[in-house]
Amino acid sequence: MQAPLTLNRRHWLAAALMLPLAGRAAQPQSPLVEVWKDPSCGCCKDWVAIMEQAGFSVKVFETGNNAMRAQLGIPVELGSCHTARIAGYAIEGHVPVREIRRLLREKPKAVGLAVPGMVVGSPGMDGPVYKGRKDPYAVLLIQSNGKTSVYQKYA
Repeated sequence: MQAPLTLNRRHWLAAALMLPLAGRAAQPQSPLVEVWKDPSCGCCKDWVAIMEQAGFSVKVFETGNNAMRAQLGIPVELGSCHTARIAGYAIEGHVPVREIRRLLREKPKAVGLAVPGMVVGSPGMDGPVYKGRKDPYAVLLIQSNGKTSVYQKYA
């Protein structure tokens, strides 16, 4: 016959200390976001901060934006002030976190996403200096042949 399980004070303390760690193993880890940008670009810094606040780990390279854009297969006309790579996808410009998460969830066969230019009201281009102005824009899905389709519109 097996002796009844009894927990002494040390066992309770050890269990209590492990409790906060219990849920961490079940939480999926966000993939690393690598960002190439100009060192003096404030809106790029703001976009990086938004990504970090959303739970992504971000590694920033202060040069190489144009070279990385070309390497990732992003057409020049879709260019913006920063280029990122996440889980094998290219992210060009001020793409919202919501669309990046959707891309990672749906995993389409594509180069990645782009918000060409520097649209006022997009993430990172929405600071107090713009006084709440929000211009409409589209997040574009970039196909391997360079063609695009609208992934999501923002009015």
